[in-house]
Amino acid sequence: MKSWDLTSVALSPHSPEILDSHDEGRAIALEIPAGGSLREHQVHERAWAIVVSGEVSIVGESGSEVSGGPGLMVEFAPNERHSVEASSTARILLLLTPWPGDGHPGTMALDDKRTVRQRAAEHRGA
Repeated sequence: MKSWDLTSVALSPHSPEILDSHDEGRAIALEIPAGGSLREHQVHERAWAIVVSGEVSIVGESGSEVSGGPGLMVEFAPNERHSVEASSTARILLLLTPWPGDGHPGTMALDDKRTVRQRAAEHRGA
């Protein structure tokens, strides 16, 4: 058994801390300072974000928004775009499964990795 006190894990703003990682999933703790945000982004895996402390507002790709503090849990489908804004300094536990998810650069062949940035830029321009 492993355990973590998420209220006292040493974190630096915008520097995620990988707590544990296996093929089945990855657990990441992160801190967003008051007024800070994680701009619109996505991950390749199914993701659950659990607010440990502070207050956040989360906007999904459909424009739906939820706000809350400790105990709020939000689930995102693989590749679902979202953003997170902290109204007060917030700690978040992020669970990703499976790890890495389909399409993650870690699962790509070397030939595919060489062109991933170019394909991403083309996708953004589409």
